[in-house]
Amino acid sequence: MKLATWNVNSLNVRLGHVMDWLAANPVDALCLQELKLPDEKFPHEALAQIGYQACWAGQKTYNGVAILCREALTDVQRNLPDFEDPQQRIIAATVPGPGGQPLRIISAYCPNGQAVGSDKYEYKLKWFQALRKWLQQEMARYPDLVILGDYNVAPADADVHDPQAWEGSILVSEPERDAFRQLLDLGLQDTFRMFDQAPKSFSWWDYRQMSFRRNIGVRIDHILATPALARCCTGCRIDKEPRKWEKPSDHAPVIADFDAAA
Repeated sequence: MKLATWNVNSLNVRLGHVMDWLAANPVDALCLQELKLPDEKFPHEALAQIGYQACWAGQKTYNGVAILCREALTDVQRNLPDFEDPQQRIIAATVPGPGGQPLRIISAYCPNGQAVGSDKYEYKLKWFQALRKWLQQEMARYPDLVILGDYNVAPADADVHDPQAWEGSILVSEPERDAFRQLLDLGLQDTFRMFDQAPKSFSWWDYRQMSFRRNIGVRIDHILATPALARCCTGCRIDKEPRKWEKPSDHAPVIADFDAAA
């Protein structure tokens, strides 16, 4: 079973990219972030034509998340319960897992935070607290759970092109990294780091200063899996190819493979 995540930075602009990528990479489920379109504009008919059902939480201009899947999506939930927030950042659904058991898939677009110490930064930390509380409940319900998305956190110095230049900045500040570690403390595993990876492996590059060509990036897109599911994980990689396309998203897809026989 192949699961993937991709911040597309406007689905309206990059629907063609998504369709082309799925044709070349027919994953079982793809989580999208930053749809930047309202619910009524979501292209569900176009996706159905290539064999993908979808659930989504849209928002005009900003945010928005979706799950595309070859199987029926059930028990769909939008947003974090007990956390009042107009921003559309979470969509969750249940599908048959790699061994036929229920698999809870969550697509997450975590807040950016803008700048350390800002109001948006404080919102980000509170949002992560609410996410952790909810995930603890979801993990009790679903032994097989995976949360894929743009976390807007580079967990370690190995996930940043120049740790000294980034030190103390947004995405890498200690409170943000601690919020990410608290998710791992629940038992979730960073599937990318379960395997040997090339140094300076990143999933986001700024559009400016030829950052992609120079590989000036950070790894902020992650696939976290519960212990039961992580035991089935056979690989995880970043697909940099779409970042080379014309008018690309600034993020690259991340793909994890799961095999019940592993």
